[in-house]
Amino acid sequence: MSAHILRPEGRHLPTASAVVAPGAAVGAQGPGALVGNTPVLWIGDSSKASDRGFWAKLEAMNPGGMKDRPALHMIESARKRGELAPGGRIVESTSGTLGLGLALAGSVYDHPVTLVTDPGMDGLLRRMLTAYGAELDVVAEPHPTGGWQEARRRRVAELQAMCPESYCPDQYFNPDNVAGYFSLAWELVAQLGRVDVLVCSVGTGGHSAGVSRALREFFPHLRLIGVDTIGSTIFGQPARPRIMRGLGSSIYPRNVDYSAFDEVHWVSPSEAVWMCRHLAKSHLSTGGWSVGAAAVVADWVARHESSDVRIATIFPDGPHRYAETIFDDNYCRDNCLLDGVAPHEPDTIDEPAVQEVRRWSRCRTVQDPLARTMSAPSGAVPQR
Repeated sequence: MSAHILRPEGRHLPTASAVVAPGAAVGAQGPGALVGNTPVLWIGDSSKASDRGFWAKLEAMNPGGMKDRPALHMIESARKRGELAPGGRIVESTSGTLGLGLALAGSVYDHPVTLVTDPGMDGLLRRMLTAYGAELDVVAEPHPTGGWQEARRRRVAELQAMCPESYCPDQYFNPDNVAGYFSLAWELVAQLGRVDVLVCSVGTGGHSAGVSRALREFFPHLRLIGVDTIGSTIFGQPARPRIMRGLGSSIYPRNVDYSAFDEVHWVSPSEAVWMCRHLAKSHLSTGGWSVGAAAVVADWVARHESSDVRIATIFPDGPHRYAETIFDDNYCRDNCLLDGVAPHEPDTIDEPAVQEVRRWSRCRTVQDPLARTMSAPSGAVPQR
């Protein structure tokens, strides 16, 4: 689609040629120059019952995936502020693609990188991170209330105490994480001309906040739909063991901009697996848990909106790291993920804290769980 269509009156939209990779000039050498300018792909109605569909931003085309963008931005910003000295060590908690982004940033800016992870990190990612020069520190036990994420965060604090010159980007609470996604939004503007609905998976809250904030500078009436996993606490559900990684949380990341969301959906692992496999077969473009969950919701939105509504979502990564999980029949069978039922309609609940969801569900009352207890009657965020 042309970068010149449907320009909002009085606003200057960047063209595709003007969108520059984070921290790199056009034509620059080095791996940092490979980040950004990723393509969009049209994804048609999974049921084939209509000509509706949505646009997917293929962030797997970055060297390490979507989080290359905030990783470069967080490290560059910390260096400019003097918080990270030349050659200083980067220490961070991660279970997924941020680790690849920080390994990239460490290479670009010449910093050693220590990544604190847990036994759930897939083997391929561990080997890739080691090959990229990162050191891995694996926690052995989950925290009693905060799970693996809190256990990793506490280990980061221990490592920093042993290495005072180190720097932790702290992706869950760092506003630079949010700002690192502005370039992605500008690319969507150049590529699509207009975005009416943005569907985002939510983990740290960085890309949903950053992309929506920048898009609303151009399209003030943009609707933002968040996608979480069952068992995640982000939007007020009780914590349960989760096998889906890359979205969801057992802590409350402060980068989540609750007021920005119009509604939230929770997707189960089996529903995400079905969609990931459908995308592989129908479009030869798929990815991991976040991709499957976001596509389930974007596909549903497209079926229920008029044909002139332009819907976009972000595919954070590709399929390769999920060869032993999503795309492994034995793994899926052992975890009861191959029920063969296409996700078609979600359940609807009135408030997140009232009912524990076990399958795909949606809610138009978006709440900050920490603020809810301090407000009356329910702490609901007014709908846009």
